[in-house]
Amino acid sequence: MSELGRRVLLVDDDADLLRLLTLRLIAAGFELETATNGMSALARVLFFRPSVVVTDLRMHGMDGLSFYDVVHRNYPTLPVIIMTAHGTINDAVEATKRGVFAFLTKPIDKKELLNQINAALSLFTDNSVGLIDREEWRKKIVTQSSIMEDLLNQALMIAQGKASVLIQGESGTGKELLAKAIHDASPRKDQPFIAVNCSAIPENLFESEFFGHRKGAFTGATRDHQGLFRAANGGTLFLDEIGDMPKAFQAKVLRVLQELKVRAVGATEDEPIDVRVISASNIDLEAAMAEGLFREDLYYRLNVVTLRIPPLSKRREDIPLLASHFLNDLTPYYGDRVKGFSSDAIECLVNSEWPGNVRQLHNVVEQCIALSTTPLITVTLVQRSLSEEPASCFLSLQEARSQFERNYLVRLLQMTGGNVTQAAKLAKRNRTEFYRLLNRHGMSSTLFKA
Repeated sequence: MSELGRRVLLVDDDADLLRLLTLRLIAAGFELETATNGMSALARVLFFRPSVVVTDLRMHGMDGLSFYDVVHRNYPTLPVIIMTAHGTINDAVEATKRGVFAFLTKPIDKKELLNQINAALSLFTDNSVGLIDREEWRKKIVTQSSIMEDLLNQALMIAQGKASVLIQGESGTGKELLAKAIHDASPRKDQPFIAVNCSAIPENLFESEFFGHRKGAFTGATRDHQGLFRAANGGTLFLDEIGDMPKAFQAKVLRVLQELKVRAVGATEDEPIDVRVISASNIDLEAAMAEGLFREDLYYRLNVVTLRIPPLSKRREDIPLLASHFLNDLTPYYGDRVKGFSSDAIECLVNSEWPGNVRQLHNVVEQCIALSTTPLITVTLVQRSLSEEPASCFLSLQEARSQFERNYLVRLLQMTGGNVTQAAKLAKRNRTEFYRLLNRHGMSSTLFKA
């Protein structure tokens, strides 16, 4: 497991115990970050991206369970272990109900602590094939966003089972990359991964393409065709734009998923299959169901687990990283004359809206490389590639300050589930001043309540 997979955040207001546990965990090979209260720990979760959190229950200010509630709301796959010298059965029951991974009483037994931390880390391993390389399976997904890291943790856990997965997200966010990552992290990784865009198949060819056909089954069937389900046998079938599948064909796919058998066009017998189905859509399938365009029973068969990829505008910290990654990837095609982006070009990229998401960013970077006559890509070239007026990319100081302040407030309220008291403490402001800031931007904390 990589170092990223052995990061522990330790939270306790007892300095002596914090020092002792720090020495023990570092000696056991963990990378450690510490905090003395829940508020400072929340900031460390965001930037340190721990694999597991160990926190005291009784602390000044935000207690361990309140801290856990905020962490779980924002990072639902992050395991939290709670320690206390005042443990009671009621505390343990309450912690377990809320989803706390483990509950330890002080004095902390070193062996038990290490066992619980390792048990939490084992959530992200496949015991049938040993430890998963946390970087290899996800190597094509470039991110430093805490939102994406939590999504990838969810994907890694889901990969170990066989449940059908529905990936939702805007066009260009990388739904197929996430589907392939799930496949590569699963026990099926050495078997086929077949991706198909449902919107690209003519309606009259769906049955033949998915189920296959026998030679002579219809005019033009000059040879046997195994079909997508049988081609993916033992592996994963990724159905992109599932919302574009014709209503008449949806019932046939439902039957295959229920019975795990397919019958080729022109055949007289069913054939068993073992296929995991991952589907994706950039439309609201629940709205499509309400309009009678998508079968409800198929929706719930496909949507055993849902993963939602955030748009690029919600993970702006990834934009410089992605731009640099795309530049390096394109070097073999365009040469190494372009070395990077000017600082104002990067600022322009970060401030843009990106309706086409990561795919659009890739296209903009490639266009800039192709047209650049200087080692550093300029802001003017980025603006031209975005087809934007210069003013829309370069904000005034006042506009930039206001945008930062607004985004900062949104992030705080998202992290605290609309709890103004906790958000004000994180911002180191009193409640009155915090409400004044919200009013200035026309924001209401009620919009962020869980």
